[in-house]
Amino acid sequence: MRPIVVRGAGDLATGTIIRLSRAGYSVITLECGRPTAIRREAAFCEAVYQGSKTVEGLTCVRAGTPEAALAAVTPENPQLLIDENGSSIPVLRPDVLVDAVIAKRNVGTRMDMAPLTVALGPGFTAGRDVHAVIETMRGHDLGRIIRDGSALPNTGVPGLIAGFGRERVIHAPASGRLHTLHAIGDPVRKGEAIAWIERDGGGRTEVPASLSGVLRGILPDGFDTPEGMKMADIDPRAEQRKNCCTVSDKARCIAGSVLELVCAFEHHHVS
Repeated sequence: MRPIVVRGAGDLATGTIIRLSRAGYSVITLECGRPTAIRREAAFCEAVYQGSKTVEGLTCVRAGTPEAALAAVTPENPQLLIDENGSSIPVLRPDVLVDAVIAKRNVGTRMDMAPLTVALGPGFTAGRDVHAVIETMRGHDLGRIIRDGSALPNTGVPGLIAGFGRERVIHAPASGRLHTLHAIGDPVRKGEAIAWIERDGGGRTEVPASLSGVLRGILPDGFDTPEGMKMADIDPRAEQRKNCCTVSDKARCIAGSVLELVCAFEHHHVS
C-alpha cells in the first residue's frame, strides 16, 4: 500500500501517525507553515520549526518536496511536508487519506482524494465529504466510527479533566508577541504569570495561570499571538507531569479507530 497521508500534525494527528507507523504503515503528514498546536512536546508539527520532532521514540522529519518525502518515508521514518492546501496529494497518490486538522470544519478534504478518506471530528459528513468520520468528543462515543452522518458538533467547551473544563484552557488576553516564563511540564500555581505578551500597540500584558497544576501545552516563545487565540493548557493533575510529552488517552483511542479502518480497507483491497 502506498504511504498514508495525514493532513495535520497536532497532538491528535501525532497519536494516529504513531499508531499507524508502529502497525507497519508508512505515513506522510501535511502541515501549515505556522502550526498553532499547544501540546508541542507531543506533536509532530514541531518539525515545521525544528526540522524534526521525536515523540515516544518515533522521529518525524520535514521533507522539502513530495518526491523527497516519498523517497525517504518508511514506517520507522514518517515524513512531514509544509502543505496546508494539500497540493501535494496528486503527487503522493495515497490509498488512504486522514484529515486530522481538527479545524471543526472541512478545510478542503474530498472523498475523491483517495480510495479511503477518513476525517476526525466535526465539520464532515460521512458518505458525502469522506468515507468515514471518527468521533472526537470525550464521552461514551469517543472513537466511534461513523459511516453515515457527522460527529457531534463542537461545543467550544474543553472536555473535563479532574472536574475542570473551560478553566484549564488559556486564551491570549491581548494581541502581540508571546514571551513564555514556563516550559511545558512545569508545575504552576493559580494566578502566577506563565507568560507575558508584548502588545502590538505597546506595553505588556501578563498571562496568569488559570488554575494550579502542570503546564500541559503553550505556544512557542516569540509567537505572534492574536487576541483570543488558544495559547496554553493546564492539567490540574500534578502527577501528569510525565505525560506532557506523550500521546494522550484521547489520541490513542482515536488512533485505534483509524487503524481499524485502514486494516479493514487493506484486507478488502487485497482480497
